[in-house]
Amino acid sequence: MKSLRLIIAFLLFGLALQGNAQVTRRSGNDSRNKDKNKKEGAAVITDRQQSFYEVREPSDADLQWMKVIYRQIDLTQGKNAALYYPEEPNADGENLFFIIMRLLAKNQISAYEYLDGREMFTDEFKIKVAEQFDRFHIYYTEAKGSTPKNPIYDFENADIPSNEVLSYLIIEKWEFDTRSNQMKARVEALCPVLHRMDEWGGEPVKYPMFWIKLNDIRPYMAQQYVFTDDDNNLARYSIDDFFKLNMYTGEIYKTKNLRNQSLRQMYPEDEAYKHAQDSIEQRLRSFNQDLWVPPLDVLQARAEAEEKAREAAEGELVEGEEGTEQVEGEAAATEEKSVTRTTKRGSKSSSKSNKSAKTKSKGKEKKTKIKERKPKTSTQTVNTGVRSVRNRKR
Repeated sequence: MKSLRLIIAFLLFGLALQGNAQVTRRSGNDSRNKDKNKKEGAAVITDRQQSFYEVREPSDADLQWMKVIYRQIDLTQGKNAALYYPEEPNADGENLFFIIMRLLAKNQISAYEYLDGREMFTDEFKIKVAEQFDRFHIYYTEAKGSTPKNPIYDFENADIPSNEVLSYLIIEKWEFDTRSNQMKARVEALCPVLHRMDEWGGEPVKYPMFWIKLNDIRPYMAQQYVFTDDDNNLARYSIDDFFKLNMYTGEIYKTKNLRNQSLRQMYPEDEAYKHAQDSIEQRLRSFNQDLWVPPLDVLQARAEAEEKAREAAEGELVEGEEGTEQVEGEAAATEEKSVTRTTKRGSKSSSKSNKSAKTKSKGKEKKTKIKERKPKTSTQTVNTGVRSVRNRKR
């Protein structure tokens, strides 16, 4: 029995040593692969790192309300310029479009077709990188190790039209989560837009290129820090923070609807179009506040502010009324002075005018009396004539 136990113990010890050797060999292969990737210059993103930066979508069971918004981000305005500069990679890093193009060329992320409001992020609508390069006249070459199943491309920085990408389209989802009881806005995807001039000049034409899911490039955006303020030359935020914290500014050009129409199609006039944009923006911003009753101190502060505003408005009205009364009083005083002056200077003329007016009125009265007597005299003469004729016949 002791010998059997010893034999079993030796066998178990040998199996344990063999398993450790296999583990060390696997770890050695992994380290060689990482060294190989570092030599090739490819960014290595593990599954754990990808899950760390990924923003998980809430399930439909946790959502009570959602609004899908399409925005246009102009890179020539405000803080949005952080996504445009530098135009070419330098010591400060590279812009967002270079990050996207480099990842597409290395086949590390997927891009999807631009379908103008009917976006589908499935394998059926994935684009081929070489076809997109040819479509937008971007020069490239096949890299070493490229295969039909895993195509890899190289390009020169000067051949990437980064200076022509002057705007981005983003799909923004506003969701009310019942678990956190908050309204949150998250960016689902973005689309770079080329602004290119025609051969005959004129205004540049916009060419939406393709959609990129933001979760696919979040780990790479988190490694690139950008300047968000000209006064502070310290890059404190990454491109991932730029989208997570909603530091961008952009106008709403579409909301998801049954007819798949843009706001410009629904509201052709400029005033109606601007009013629709402002109303949607205000509703989204105030949705979270309208869900809850504010605390007592907030209500008291609001009431005090409204009372102060009302008192200030009443004070302005009283001042305005006093000013108008003073102006009216001054105007009346000047009129009285002018009247007294005219009466003193022209008293004689006024008395003469009164006398003439009286005489005229008397003459008019006499004329009216004479006119009233005329028909009486005419009737009398007629009657006397009739009687005289009858008397003669008799």
